[in-house]
Amino acid sequence: MARIRLPTPFIQLIQGLKPETLLLLISKYQTKYQATNSKGQYLHWNDFKWRVEKGDEEVAAWIATKMARQSITKDLVNLQAVDNKCFSYCIPNSLFAQLHSIDTMAGGGKKISDGSLVSSDDKNRYLVKSLMIEEAITSSQLEGASTTREIAKDMIQKGLEPKDKSQQMILNNYLLMKKAVERKDEDLSIELILELHEIATRKAIENHAACGEFRQSNNIVISNLYNENTFYPPDHETIVSRLTNLCEFANIDHSQNEPSNFIHPIVKAIILHFMIGYIHPFGDGNGRTARAIFYWSILKSGYWLFEYVSISKLIQEKRNDYDKSFIYTETDDFDLTYFIYNQVETIDKAVKILYEHIEKKQRDFYNFIGWVEKNPIAKKLKREQLEILKEAVKSPGREFTANQVADDFGVSINTARNYLNKLVSEEFLVQAKTKNGKTVVYLAPVSLRSKLNLSSLEK
Repeated sequence: MARIRLPTPFIQLIQGLKPETLLLLISKYQTKYQATNSKGQYLHWNDFKWRVEKGDEEVAAWIATKMARQSITKDLVNLQAVDNKCFSYCIPNSLFAQLHSIDTMAGGGKKISDGSLVSSDDKNRYLVKSLMIEEAITSSQLEGASTTREIAKDMIQKGLEPKDKSQQMILNNYLLMKKAVERKDEDLSIELILELHEIATRKAIENHAACGEFRQSNNIVISNLYNENTFYPPDHETIVSRLTNLCEFANIDHSQNEPSNFIHPIVKAIILHFMIGYIHPFGDGNGRTARAIFYWSILKSGYWLFEYVSISKLIQEKRNDYDKSFIYTETDDFDLTYFIYNQVETIDKAVKILYEHIEKKQRDFYNFIGWVEKNPIAKKLKREQLEILKEAVKSPGREFTANQVADDFGVSINTARNYLNKLVSEEFLVQAKTKNGKTVVYLAPVSLRSKLNLSSLEK
C-alpha cells in the first residue's frame, strides 16, 4: 500500500477563510463539486487531489466537496472517536443505488423463500450450506490460517477434530457463524460479544491474549507496509464504556418503524463491523468477532439470506481496498462513509455470487433429476437421497457419514442413517467401517455412473 496523503481537518480548512473568500468559493465550486464525483465515487483526499479539474484550485474544490457532504451528514453522537469527536456518515445517491440493488436481490427482509431463489425447505440444507463453510475458511485466512479448502471442508463435513491451529480457526469460525444465526433474535450485549470472541479464538489465539476477555493494556499498534504506526486503538480503560454505547446503538430500533431515526439495516451492520475493529477490544481475534457481529446484525434485521452470503472471500481478494477504507475513515474527520462504500460494494458482489451459486445448484440438481427419472428405483427416493446420490456420482470414492448427512439436511442421525441405508440396499452406496472400526461410512462406488446410465452428467 502506497503512503496515503492525509487531508487537513475540515474545521481547520474553513477557520482561516475570510467570509468573502468563502462566498466566492461557494459560488465558483459548489455546483461543480458535490459529495461524489460524476461517476458516483466518494473520494478521499488521497484520490481526490489528482482528479480536480484542470485550472481549479485543489483545496478550494475539496472544501466545496466537504461542504456538500456536511449538508447530508448524520452524526452518531454515541459512537465516540477521539477528542470529543464522534463518527458520522452520509448516504449519497450512488450509495442509495447500491443499497437498493442489494435490497432487490436480498429481499430487504421479505420472505423471498416464496420466490424462485430457494425454497424454505432448502434453508439449512445441503444446497447452500457450503457457503457457510466458505465464509468460515476465508474469514480464517484473513487472520492467517493456511490449509487447503478440501481439507477444511472435509473436516467440517465429517465432524473431524482439527489437526492444527489453522484447522481450529476454521472450525471456530464455522461455529461462530452458526452462533450468530442462533442468537440473531437477541439483543447485543457485552456478554454476547465476549461469547462470540471466545468461540472465534478457542485454542487459536495469539499476542498473549485470552479467549473471551478484553485486552488489559494499550500495547497494540497497527502498522502499514512501511512499518509506520498507522493506528493506535483507544485506551483499554474505555473499552467497556465504548462497547456499552455500541450495544445501545445496536439495540435501538432504527427501522422504518422509526422514520425520524432510520438507519438502513445494511449500513447499521457495517457500522458495527467497523466499530469493533476500531475499538479493538481484544488482543487477538477482533476481525473474526467484528464479522460475526455484522452477520448477527444483518440477520436480526430479517435478511435471512445473509446466512449464506460470504463476504470474507471478497475482502481477502481486495484486502488493500478494505484496509484503506479503514484508514480513510480514521483520517478524514471519522467519516464512516468510506468504509460503508467499500463494504456495500463487497456485499453487492457477494449476493450476486450467492445467486449464481444457488442457480447452478438448482440447475445441476434438476439436470440430475432428468437423468434419474428413467430409473424406476430413483423415483422412490426422497429429495435428500437424490442430493446424496448426485454428490456420489460427481465424486467416486467419496465417504458419507450419518453425522454429516444429519448436519447437511437438518435431520436426526437416525433419519440420516435411514437415508444412507436405503441407498446401500439399492446398491447405490457401499457400507464400510473406518480403520478403527468405530465409525460406519458409506462409500460412493466408482461404478455408480454406469449403474445409473449417466454418461455425461456435468461435474
